[in-house]
Amino acid sequence: MSDRIQIQKTKKLITVSERNLQSAATRLLPKHNKLVSTEVEYLRRVLPDKATQVEIDEKVLAVRKLPWSELVAE
Repeated sequence: MSDRIQIQKTKKLITVSERNLQSAATRLLPKHNKLVSTEVEYLRRVLPDKATQVEIDEKVLAVRKLPWSELVAE
C-alpha cells in the first residue's frame, strides 16, 4: 500500500504594481475598465506589496463600488 502524499498548493504572490492592477481591471471590469490614478493609489494603499491574484481581483472589483470620498481619504 502506498501512502498518499498531499501536496498543498501555495498561492503565488505577485507584486501589487500599477501594471498588474490595470491588467486585472481589463480582465474583470466590463467597460470603462481602466483604473484611474486615484483607484490605483487606493489599491496600493490597502493591498500589501505582494498579494495573491485572488486578493487583487477582489479589491479591483470592489474599488468601483466604493464612494469616492473613501478612495481619496488618507
